[in-house]
Amino acid sequence: MANEKQFRLRTRFVATRGVQEYRATIEPLITPEDVVLELGCEWGTTTALLARRCREVIGTDVSLDCIQRARCMHPGLRFEVLDAFDVRAALKLDRPFTKVYLDLSGLSSYRALLDVIALMTMYATVLRPDTIVVKSGSLKHFASHCIAWKWDEAHTPDGRQDG
Repeated sequence: MANEKQFRLRTRFVATRGVQEYRATIEPLITPEDVVLELGCEWGTTTALLARRCREVIGTDVSLDCIQRARCMHPGLRFEVLDAFDVRAALKLDRPFTKVYLDLSGLSSYRALLDVIALMTMYATVLRPDTIVVKSGSLKHFASHCIAWKWDEAHTPDGRQDG
């Protein structure tokens, strides 16, 4: 039986819709001490913006063509080929990531919502970053309709008051 002690992540999840919102999180969330992993960096534009504010950033993408282009466009930054679903490969980067930025274009539909949640949970559990920022309109919409229920200990499980 599940209880509140079984699943304690300290990672904060931030859901954004579109590249403008995704990049708007950089200024308020990234500090000079942060070590950032960007999953789905494509040509490295957001990675370069992150690099201006953090101690270290690594941009990754599943596409070798995208990584080669990113390396040409931003020669001073580190880019690696990495499949976001391979969290072991992210571990092999051997960095104490404090923030993870996740921009996987194919994961914006409602059909992909469970994949987005699984990825966020996987990276939060394995890398333990302070924050994961995700570009996913479906996740942002879903999250805007959620509230965390806080159990009132004065009530019994069936909703009746004790005593």
